[in-house]
Amino acid sequence: MALDSNRAERQHTYGQDCIFLGSASTAGGEDVPDELPAEVRVLVVGAGCGGLAVAAHLRAAGYRSAGDLLIIEKADEVGGTWRDNTYPECACDVQSVLYSFSFAPNPDWPNSYGRQPDILRYLIRTTRESGLIDHIRFGCELVDAVWDGTHWVATTSQGTVRAQVLVAATGALSAPRLPDLPGIGTFAGQAFHSARWDHSVPLAGRRVGVVGTGASAVQFVPAIAPEVGRLTVFQRTPGWVLPRGDRPYVAGERALYRRWPITQKISRGTTYVYRESMVVGMAHVPRALPAFQLVAETHLKRQVRDPELREKLRPPFQIGCKRALLSDDWFPALQRPNVELVTAAAAEVTPTGVVDATGRGHDLDVLIFGTGFTPTEPPVARLLTGSAGRSLAETWDGSPRAHLGITVHGFPNLFLMYGPNTNLGHSSIIYMLESQARYVVDAVRTLDRGRLASVEVRAEVESAGADAMQRQLAHSVWNTGGCASWYLDRNGRNSVMWPTFTWRYRQRTRRFDLDSYHLKAV
Repeated sequence: MALDSNRAERQHTYGQDCIFLGSASTAGGEDVPDELPAEVRVLVVGAGCGGLAVAAHLRAAGYRSAGDLLIIEKADEVGGTWRDNTYPECACDVQSVLYSFSFAPNPDWPNSYGRQPDILRYLIRTTRESGLIDHIRFGCELVDAVWDGTHWVATTSQGTVRAQVLVAATGALSAPRLPDLPGIGTFAGQAFHSARWDHSVPLAGRRVGVVGTGASAVQFVPAIAPEVGRLTVFQRTPGWVLPRGDRPYVAGERALYRRWPITQKISRGTTYVYRESMVVGMAHVPRALPAFQLVAETHLKRQVRDPELREKLRPPFQIGCKRALLSDDWFPALQRPNVELVTAAAAEVTPTGVVDATGRGHDLDVLIFGTGFTPTEPPVARLLTGSAGRSLAETWDGSPRAHLGITVHGFPNLFLMYGPNTNLGHSSIIYMLESQARYVVDAVRTLDRGRLASVEVRAEVESAGADAMQRQLAHSVWNTGGCASWYLDRNGRNSVMWPTFTWRYRQRTRRFDLDSYHLKAV
């Protein structure tokens, strides 16, 4: 079965006006050097939102030369998750005005919630306009990186480079997760994960099965339902759904943002405050959650008249335990005559289809997995070897932890973007990434000012922070809401969520906390 898509089909999906940045040349037509530099000051792995954020802040701080900064990206375009996820109607669930870099406002968002092609175009344009394109090597995959006592020695698919500082910005939602189903490799039809949508597979008139009912499925299921012959949706657990309320920006709004940028800043600030209020119920005042749940209950009741179906779609846990889904067309799609909701989870894959948990078989032509990612088992952790000769994955042993989600004891001069316990259930991850980027920049400046070879977070600081984090999370809806979510790692520990307001995270990362680190002089 096919579990990937091809670049030509992705290009068709992005649209003709989307510029592609290949590994042979930059967007400006300049030739990329044949060989990697032997040594760089800062090596950034990944050109998604996190990598672009930290690189942009480094450039703004004066780290602009080829010897200062190198970004390696295994794909042939920037964009990370917004490059890879091309499924129909892929969109962000945070408003466009907030899901964008503070240093690159965009007055021309077409919709209040950004669509994947629009977000990708924004990231590509920002890369060019900010000068970041000059620092990126495309088609360059990290094979491994080892701390040799003074530098990170990174082996890549294009050669080896030594770096004083290594920034791992490969993202928490970059590795698609396939369910552990017996017979998953025996399906005779066509199969793929939604994060690697195969646009070459025809769906019109065919029997299509979808495993998973999370954030991706609620977007692509309504999009493909009118096209397919028969759509079978396998639901293990329903999720709470809130009205999306998406709308196009009118020309007057965009003109206003272009002419008076302060108006867009006000809109961004208002949206930020509104979304910050959501974490009050999730982590601070659980008594506030019923108000949000009432909105979801009302949405369900209005869109699903059949009480039996409504009961199947009502989650058995508190809203917020899993990330609330935003959709105005998910419930209507499930009530189409050619769509069947199967509330018995998929139990086995056969050559002809899927057998559900009741033993009933479902014949299928195409099988789509909307089963999420592996944020608590990031693949890059297996590639990084610290001062003790152990990989980051071995050090974590299934439960990722890092000081402020950024630095790990035993891994000097390593900085993580979107690391452990920095995910959000309420606001924009871009805000968190920029906070981390500022912290990294201050750390690099600290290395300069102090003529330091390396900094390494103290073990007791990392341990105390991790313990405090778990105490804060213990009473949050993510730990007590009655669900089994991807926020919990294989040891049952919540190693994903940030437990409070994002402005508090920014406060804690505003300056590099030198006293928390072991320092090694040059």
